[in-house]
Amino acid sequence: MKEIIVPEVTEHKIFIIRGHRVMLDQDLAKLYRVTTGNLNKAVKRNLERFPEDFMLQLTKDEENSLRFQFGSLKRGQHAKYLPYSFTEQGVAMLSSVLRSKRAIQVNIAIMWAFVKLKQILSMNKELAHKLAELERKIEKHDVEIQTIFEAIRQLMAPSPVKPKPQIGFHPNR
Repeated sequence: MKEIIVPEVTEHKIFIIRGHRVMLDQDLAKLYRVTTGNLNKAVKRNLERFPEDFMLQLTKDEENSLRFQFGSLKRGQHAKYLPYSFTEQGVAMLSSVLRSKRAIQVNIAIMWAFVKLKQILSMNKELAHKLAELERKIEKHDVEIQTIFEAIRQLMAPSPVKPKPQIGFHPNR
């Protein structure tokens, strides 16, 4: 299976669009070794398998953004139709629509990539939580350190000088 598709290559083909982690139809078509048109035809013949949260059609702005940011879409491709993107569940459904050994093997590799991405994101959330906790502790320590510095400043400050009583006779006393 590793000879067919390397999960690390797949990870770079996963984008976040409208809050969903997705893969584009053209990238999936390359992995499955079919044309993008044939992949989309197979999907359209089985639309009942692809509800809204399994497959999204990109808007013109989203397509332009991907082209600009990642160079993932080249001029001239998808000129007639806006590209489709498939969520993890949509990719899983593709293996049943395409019905080939390669589709099954590619889907397994893609699922591994999605799982790895979820693990990475989970670790980042844990790290962010721990960092926030550390910041709270440091803030508490900052207040305590500030109190210590204030006490040291008070100790370093010269004590107010009391007027010395004058020695000798004072007629006004």
